[in-house]
Amino acid sequence: MYEDDPGFPPQVNMPVPHPVPHLDTHPFPTAIAGNAPQPDSAGPGTEAFRYWVAADSLSRAGQTWGPLVPTGTQWHPQVGRALTAHLNAGDDLNAFYDRRGVWFFRHTVAGVTVATCESNEIVEHETGHAILDALRPQLFDTASAEAADLHEAFGDISALLSSLQLESLRTAVLAETQGDLERSSRISRMAEQLGWAIRQSHPNMVDPDCLRNMSNSFFYRDPVLLDPGGPASMLSSEPHSFSRVFSGAFLKIVAGIFRQQDLQDQAGLAFAAEMAGQLLVDTVVAAPVVSAYYAQVAGHMITADQRRNGGTYGPSLRSAFIRHGILSLEAATSLTEQEMTRRSAAIADMAPGGDDAQGLTAVTIQGATYGITQPLTLSAPS
Repeated sequence: MYEDDPGFPPQVNMPVPHPVPHLDTHPFPTAIAGNAPQPDSAGPGTEAFRYWVAADSLSRAGQTWGPLVPTGTQWHPQVGRALTAHLNAGDDLNAFYDRRGVWFFRHTVAGVTVATCESNEIVEHETGHAILDALRPQLFDTASAEAADLHEAFGDISALLSSLQLESLRTAVLAETQGDLERSSRISRMAEQLGWAIRQSHPNMVDPDCLRNMSNSFFYRDPVLLDPGGPASMLSSEPHSFSRVFSGAFLKIVAGIFRQQDLQDQAGLAFAAEMAGQLLVDTVVAAPVVSAYYAQVAGHMITADQRRNGGTYGPSLRSAFIRHGILSLEAATSLTEQEMTRRSAAIADMAPGGDDAQGLTAVTIQGATYGITQPLTLSAPS
């Protein structure tokens, strides 16, 4: 199977052998619609190969997040006991999660059939949506730009952390970046093949070497004030675009924690990835859903580190969030001991899941403004 993404056609990454994955594992059991083919080393482009790449990705995402989530975490009730993946959902360059499962499409571009289920990064991204929905279902359809943006960032973070589960990829990326994990690498570049396919007809919609890159310097602006779309080189309010502000900060957090390790080797990178993921999980369960959600998450991550590690990684967290404008310098340095104690108590009492509208406010708007005859009631952040 591929370890992260097929890569640019016609030159693709080399498939490698992996142990047969187990899908029905606690706390995130998964399944794939249809019959399982024999794991018989079928080559890229075959249905058997796509099945086992998807199975490996689903299993690895569950193994990445499972040890980090609170006891009792389970899929959203609408998902059911197991999250089901549908590997051939139709003709499109797309994939999505919708509480009925995860859906992967395929499309032929310039003679190359691009199947999104054949990319570990795409499968792990969509599984990340489902895992965040299990932790914080209030974010799934909240009328909030930054909640939707965080969902997309979490998906890319899921792909990053799942890739870093593999010692071979950790070793490769340390060599590629010469130990500077803030640099662009095969784990920061999301979905190279899908990016190539979209670029053939829409050259400016994606990055020049991938779909999105977590190695970026996008600086926070109020998404409400941004254009709703634009070229990939610019920040827009579209959730995939704006997600890069937070995912870029997260990559810098992993890099910063790694730099703080005594041994900056592949084992140190594994620890940095796990610690960054743990702090994010602690945060998304406990942080209230508010309109300035990115800043709320950033503040709670600093508090989570204070609670778990005595603030050891606070400098890395503050630096990353300041460099991407999620926190101002003043805000990052003025979290008082009283405020840290209050937030730590919230984290200690955290519980995953909850009602979809818990902590949100029902807001009614007149549909006539949007050409709809009836009023609309939305769940909005406080």
